[in-house]
Amino acid sequence: MSSNETEKTNVFDVADGVAVSHNTSDIIQANNEFLESIMESVTNAIFVIDLDEKFTLMSQAGSKITGYTVEELMGQPFSVLMEPEKYAEVNKRYVKAKVIGEIVSHYETEFIHKNGKNIFVSLNLAPLYENGGIVSVVGTAEDITERKLLERQLLQSQKLESIGQLASGIAHEINTPTQYVGDNARFLQDSFGDFFQLIEKQNQLLQGAKQGNVSTEAIKGVEETMEEIDIDYLLEEVPKAIRQSLEGVARVAEIVQAMKEFAHPGVEGKSPVDINKAIESTITVARNKWKYTADMETNFDPDLPKVPCLAGEFNQVILNIVINSAQAIAEMMGNESTQKGKITISTCLRDEWVEIRIADTGPGIPEEIRPQIFDPFFTTKDVGVGSGQGLAISHSIIVDKHGGTIDFETEVGKGTTFIIRLPVDVKMTAEE
Repeated sequence: MSSNETEKTNVFDVADGVAVSHNTSDIIQANNEFLESIMESVTNAIFVIDLDEKFTLMSQAGSKITGYTVEELMGQPFSVLMEPEKYAEVNKRYVKAKVIGEIVSHYETEFIHKNGKNIFVSLNLAPLYENGGIVSVVGTAEDITERKLLERQLLQSQKLESIGQLASGIAHEINTPTQYVGDNARFLQDSFGDFFQLIEKQNQLLQGAKQGNVSTEAIKGVEETMEEIDIDYLLEEVPKAIRQSLEGVARVAEIVQAMKEFAHPGVEGKSPVDINKAIESTITVARNKWKYTADMETNFDPDLPKVPCLAGEFNQVILNIVINSAQAIAEMMGNESTQKGKITISTCLRDEWVEIRIADTGPGIPEEIRPQIFDPFFTTKDVGVGSGQGLAISHSIIVDKHGGTIDFETEVGKGTTFIIRLPVDVKMTAEE
């Protein structure tokens, strides 16, 4: 059959008993127009990348999101939309899609708009098969810039709220060592006056000895002064006062440094983070939130590798969970209880993951609410005590921003353990 004959081939449908003839090429054209109409009506960008990593198709939505015309993107490499570091991560997933057919869902990264600004997108990549083989990769990109900005604002708001809640406690924590530094300083000031009196008497005795005329009165004066100032007491207590003052100053410095590291980690992007040190700083900052209701125990793996993290946001996760644990214990013990619960934080390396476990001896989580624990605005606390954002934000930080996992084990009446797992960048760790 010739091509002309093919184009004229009719397809017959039966509708209400009447045969209706359709030209095959018209049907194909109509279907194509229908599919194109659907593709262009979707607000997410739809695109196809060939096995050489070049665009072979882009929807108009992609043009709106990136600022480039469809014509400008055709034949261009996928990498044209990303910074090298971002593309390196996306390319790993693209390669898996085109080689082994792995589907990538909701991977968050950044595109560079034609105007030079960065935009946040959520990517989906899937292999496109033809005759049993993968011939290209089809993808979608959703512009989530507004959502990410709102998330950042919410995170910053919650962080400021946390710092506000901690402020009075931190002031108290600093005030305690400052008080005994001040008390010891006044004691040392008074003691110096006593020593000065004794030195004067001893100088008189020394002058007499040099002249060969040591009087009984001079000797008696030294003895009386030593008894009056209680020299044995001073010799015992002055070193203690100095040591305690140094400890107090060190404690204040520790709290200030911990607060600085918690509030201003110094790096906005991911950087190698000493997880043990980060947790220790956060525990110190939050001390006033847990010390009245729980004893804190840490079991850190000293050989833990550094982990690529957003330090400030990781600190926020630890703070959220520690405060939750302390509040759960307080709720179970009651306000009048003199007994304390226990919070245990441990770290270890499991395969290529750093695992952090935060366990408490609180009441545990009832079975009926366990599926909602990480839902936004879900809280079991009284109005004004919890906003319901802590665990939801923690989940977003660990899962979406770090590619990790956060889960929990719980038993009613015995307590809850939150388990955070963060991927270790083996290459980065080896280079350090």
